[in-house]
Amino acid sequence: MTITRRQALQMGAAFAGAFALGSRSAFAQGEPIKVGVLHSLSGTMAISETTLKDVMLMLIEQQNAKGGLLGRQLEAVVVDPASDWPLFAEKARELITGGCAATFGCWTSVSRKSVLPVFEELNSILFYPVQYEGEESSRNVFYTGAAPNQQAIPAVDYLMEVEGVERWVLEGTDYVYPRTTNRILEAYLLSKGVAPEDIRVNYTPFSHSDWQTIVSDIKRFGSEGKRTAVVSTINGDANVPFYRELANQGVAATDIPVVAFSVGEEELAGIDTGPLVGHLAAWNYFMSVDTPENQAFIDAWHAFTGDTNRVTNDPMEAHYIGFNMWVKAVEAAGTTDPDAVIDAMVGVAVPNLTGGLSAMMPNHHITKPVLVGEIQDDGQFAVVWETAGLVPGDAWSDHLEGSKDLMSDWQAPMNCGNFNVATGQCGGA
Repeated sequence: MTITRRQALQMGAAFAGAFALGSRSAFAQGEPIKVGVLHSLSGTMAISETTLKDVMLMLIEQQNAKGGLLGRQLEAVVVDPASDWPLFAEKARELITGGCAATFGCWTSVSRKSVLPVFEELNSILFYPVQYEGEESSRNVFYTGAAPNQQAIPAVDYLMEVEGVERWVLEGTDYVYPRTTNRILEAYLLSKGVAPEDIRVNYTPFSHSDWQTIVSDIKRFGSEGKRTAVVSTINGDANVPFYRELANQGVAATDIPVVAFSVGEEELAGIDTGPLVGHLAAWNYFMSVDTPENQAFIDAWHAFTGDTNRVTNDPMEAHYIGFNMWVKAVEAAGTTDPDAVIDAMVGVAVPNLTGGLSAMMPNHHITKPVLVGEIQDDGQFAVVWETAGLVPGDAWSDHLEGSKDLMSDWQAPMNCGNFNVATGQCGGA
């Protein structure tokens, strides 16, 4: 993986900030510190988001067992935005005005876009744990999921360099994350010499279930003599009928592999994985990773849920990282005041579950490894490829005009989410 000048600047500032953090602490008796949990517990995204609510309850319970934070206990405030994007904004306002010091939540980018103005207006903090399309940087958001250069671009590199893929189907759910990610991927593929006629882009609504015609088109597109793959940004419960239809039409992973960005262990739990075996997913964490940190996390998860069949997944690790970073920043700041915590967050480094430390960079993204896993018949992933080290998250794509010259740095004196390195001005081009 290559690191751009912008990323090098951001990484240097992040690690410098880590050493600058003091060891201040403040212990004040008082009411519990409220922590917002903003995840869909019903609707199309409940299949993915419910477990994120559960892991936040576990992390808060663990912290309370350690004595809480600043001498106070933590209290989870759980709401259900019900996969309803405007309702996310209402529930976010309810959490913030109700006194939550920080909120951990959202999955889809449309839900994040819905709440973003609320967090900025009320100057509160959101930890967002899911891969996203980039092209955004907010002072009030910490993006602990993958940016495109930490998932989508490496996945395409793997398919191109290892699998020999020459034709590309970019298949996604019709909302901002798939559309922007595929715009980045299309530009990247074209820059790699892929012909426009070897790229097929298609979108379907949330909860789409009738895949017969689409899979027939994919099968036809992949039968013209060039190695073909599907890059899937299909979200939520639409994935189940999509893979089932691939199997129904005899499209095996050996013929046309699918690499997914939103299918993990939780989505595979409890369904027939037969149609998915051999297909791929790109994440920054898999439950199958063999490290002491991951085993301890899995053991704690099984103890908390009382169910050894409950799986772990990438967004859970992102919440694990984000929550532990927030705890360290609050301890360093000696307060839960949003401005103080936002300033203290940059440079905080905590263990991830795949080995090593993930650091919060000045652009409010973190450093992460990238892994490609092959789906097994037990619903787990066998890692077939990974980056040599941690990849720094880039808020602005190097592959889009209008973005490639932008960087984000929320530290003084820059304090800007879209600084143009070519013009030296904040505010983009």
